[in-house]
Amino acid sequence: MKHQFGRFGGQYVPEPVIEALRELEIAYEAAIVDESFIKDYKYYLKEYVGRENPLYFAANLTSRLGGAKIYLKREDLNHTGAHKINNAIGQILLAKRMGKKKIIAETGAGQHGVATATAAAMFDMECEIYMGEEDTVRQQLNVFRMELLGAKVVAVKEGTRTLSDAVDAAIKTWVERIDDTFYLLGSVVGPHPYPSMVREFQKIIGEEALAQIQEKENRLPDYCVACVGGGSNAIGLFHAFLPYEEVGIIGVEAAGLGVETDMHAATMAKGREGVIHGMNTIFVQDDAGAISPVYSISAGLDYPGVGPEHAYLKDTDRATYVSITDEEAVKAFLYLSQTEGIIPAIESAHAIAYVMKLAPTLSKDKIIIVNLSGRGDKDVQAMEAYIAENEVNIVQKEKI
Repeated sequence: MKHQFGRFGGQYVPEPVIEALRELEIAYEAAIVDESFIKDYKYYLKEYVGRENPLYFAANLTSRLGGAKIYLKREDLNHTGAHKINNAIGQILLAKRMGKKKIIAETGAGQHGVATATAAAMFDMECEIYMGEEDTVRQQLNVFRMELLGAKVVAVKEGTRTLSDAVDAAIKTWVERIDDTFYLLGSVVGPHPYPSMVREFQKIIGEEALAQIQEKENRLPDYCVACVGGGSNAIGLFHAFLPYEEVGIIGVEAAGLGVETDMHAATMAKGREGVIHGMNTIFVQDDAGAISPVYSISAGLDYPGVGPEHAYLKDTDRATYVSITDEEAVKAFLYLSQTEGIIPAIESAHAIAYVMKLAPTLSKDKIIIVNLSGRGDKDVQAMEAYIAENEVNIVQKEKI
């Protein structure tokens, strides 16, 4: 099948959706070779999103951990506070090109929802965001932000009331309104062409980081690290570095309360191959092959599957995938906040937590780039509650 990643990917959807995807693919493939479309996209990335953002040498973090040099790709400095806006701008320009008037999207942590609502407001489009009811509670601030931007937020009450169910609801609504509505999918998941298209609009992360590390260090990094739920921020960073075999690629997923429990979202560690949300990939499933409920403190990583390109990278041993628990992520959230004065999204804190393990094992001439995919404003209330409930020592600055 065209545009699969090895045996992963594809289009496993009903016939009405096939037609919509074909329309989308034709429009997308024409747009990305159209100089005027690319010019507009780059204009908004620079003038509206604020790119390029820094590749910041985290000197304090590096010093305290006592090993490899650590660079942070600062997606948290983008307008709306995360990498999600890169993709939202690209897709909404495509929707406008296709003559669509309405936008629907799904969101977990709310950052994609906020980015979509932001872009829809700027381009004067009607916008509806589907969000699991559980996530609307965890991310009340982002719900208000979306509504403030003019979007309608629909709380999905089926299933586990989290991201997976929001995806199901958004796809169902899209099928019903396919003539005038554009589905602005937020990650490198779903049926083709979404995984390739979202990667196209996120690859700017790695392209910038590659040029920046060459300028700063005159060489490639030894490792690139990013958190993985669906996996768009990770693919965005990894893509430019994949041709360089000497660069280690590490995706960090959510272990929740531990991969040995049922309370995790560790797709690569515990999942199996199968079809979910229109794609063949790896997802967490029960003995009958149905989607199993997953859990993470991070709404953005609380997804039972992973993008098909990530499944391919694991299958071909080009990337390694590891898991970080809630407890480890919260400690990293505090540690980065107090060592660098940068409050990360709890999703990004999973990647930081793994770097806190990795860096001390490496010599000081090694280099790690970690994608700081978002800022932590949205997570402060949840972190305050977690710290109080679990009696966590808020002072985390001691050398580990």
